[in-house]
Amino acid sequence: MAKSPAFTCTACGAVYTKWSGRCEGCGAWNTIVEEAPLSSGPGKQSLGNKRGAALTLTDLSAKEPPPPRTASGMAEFDRVLGGGLVPASATLVGGDPGIGKSTLLLQAAARLAEAGLKTLYISGEEATAQIRMRAARLGLAEAPVRLASATSLRDILTTLEAERPGLVIIDSIQTMWADTVDSAPGSVAQVRAAAHELTSFAKRRGAAVILVGHVTKEGQIAGPRVVEHMVDTVLYFEGERGHQFRILRSVKNRFGPADEIGVFEMTGRGLAEVANPSQLFLAGRGAPAAGSVVFAGIEGTRPVLVEFQALVAPTSLAQPRRAVVGWDNARLAMVLAVLEARCAIPFAGLDVYLNVAGGLRIADPAADLAAAAALLSAREDIALPPEAVVFGEISLSGALRPVPQSENRLKEAQKLGFTTAIVPSGGKAGGGKDMKLRDYGDLAALVGEMFGAG
Repeated sequence: MAKSPAFTCTACGAVYTKWSGRCEGCGAWNTIVEEAPLSSGPGKQSLGNKRGAALTLTDLSAKEPPPPRTASGMAEFDRVLGGGLVPASATLVGGDPGIGKSTLLLQAAARLAEAGLKTLYISGEEATAQIRMRAARLGLAEAPVRLASATSLRDILTTLEAERPGLVIIDSIQTMWADTVDSAPGSVAQVRAAAHELTSFAKRRGAAVILVGHVTKEGQIAGPRVVEHMVDTVLYFEGERGHQFRILRSVKNRFGPADEIGVFEMTGRGLAEVANPSQLFLAGRGAPAAGSVVFAGIEGTRPVLVEFQALVAPTSLAQPRRAVVGWDNARLAMVLAVLEARCAIPFAGLDVYLNVAGGLRIADPAADLAAAAALLSAREDIALPPEAVVFGEISLSGALRPVPQSENRLKEAQKLGFTTAIVPSGGKAGGGKDMKLRDYGDLAALVGEMFGAG
């Protein structure tokens, strides 16, 4: 009896028995495509009918050495990977078109090849002549990187088995085509099959494989989410096109800390590492201005200081604007609600704009207090002291909650010349001899003392 066709959503991976225009799982339109079912026949034996090999079991107390790593020489790239490239690992790198993914990986491939790692760069989007042109522009024309332009997964795997490289870069996974799957390149089935085969090769031959992935308009890696579960590490390359800064962020890493970031600057010679991101993010600050607040945050394991900028202006619209760049819209709505309900400071009839300078996206809950201070400063047209940094989490009751790694935040601020910190009370923050702490128990106390309201 023939099996009924299966239909899969390319956005979320939900499976249906018939086609429809809208996915019930994620709400996306025109993302459901037909996927050929796995073949089966009367000659197939079930797994339970054939005896397999017994597994070797170990206990939790077994001692194993840490995995060896190969450093690329790019400190920011190695930092995000957890200290370097691990053999037999699969890494997925996603980012917006034109953000610099291929440039970053070509630079890393050149460094690793020069360090003695046999490196293959296989592109399904560019010809080898185009890759050579980019390498010449970056000053990497003499790097011992082997190039190929191909999309056939069978040809690629045959080449990899023959060459036995230490590092393989596939740009990109959405262009790979497996002739065993009856669907177009870029479909859910093709991406899943290609990722599975390349990840299996990495584990079987001990090679490190880096896959480049396209992203959707929501910023998620295109294709089924199962690909992110297959690989060992998932990295996102972020940045605003109007800014020269680029952020390489780890969202999953089996060999190191997640949420680690590496900071790069886009230059005419490619991507340059930024050893001190805080100093670079604050380089454009001028004289003290209303609505400008310096936030001491933590990204991964490193403290980073960035500037929050707010603008509050009257509006004639029935529905005031709430625009945010670099922060979460939902948290802005929460902070505004707390200011109105707990501090009696209305924002009705006012447009609110909030921006994180430098193109960095902040997800740290400790940014609540910095955002609130910037909004109050802009609304009251009162500039905060230029030597002050702010961090703390705001609860719905208006209380200020302590945040982790306060000491590291303060050390970074002190290193850059800040002498005052506005923080929640009750935390473990220990300021140095030149750092003055101004701690508050709730948001109303801060508003009353600093802005004469509340």
